[in-house]
Amino acid sequence: MLLSTDIWVAALIRRAELGGAFATVARKGDARAGAVLVKAVDRREGTARLFSEATRGDGERFWMQPVRSTFEPDLDAYAERAARIDPDIWVVEIEDRDGRHFLTEPVES
Repeated sequence: MLLSTDIWVAALIRRAELGGAFATVARKGDARAGAVLVKAVDRREGTARLFSEATRGDGERFWMQPVRSTFEPDLDAYAERAARIDPDIWVVEIEDRDGRHFLTEPVES
């Protein structure tokens, strides 16, 4: 059984805070089954990365970078377009000195 999105997001934010980062919900979507975008901001470098959840054919959940840019306005524009297509989407922003994303599932670059 999968966790509802709101519980999963709360756990991600808690992991980030325990790691010394600041995390917030920039856009709240459907509490039970909304998709999630995670924006990881590297304050030291002044860059950011965006991660989108995906599922492999075997059902395994992983994260991918739908935008290769590290320019924060490009990532925000992608998130805005995604929200127009899917109004249930969540956007979580994590600001960390080292740009960590705190995702525990596999991340493909």
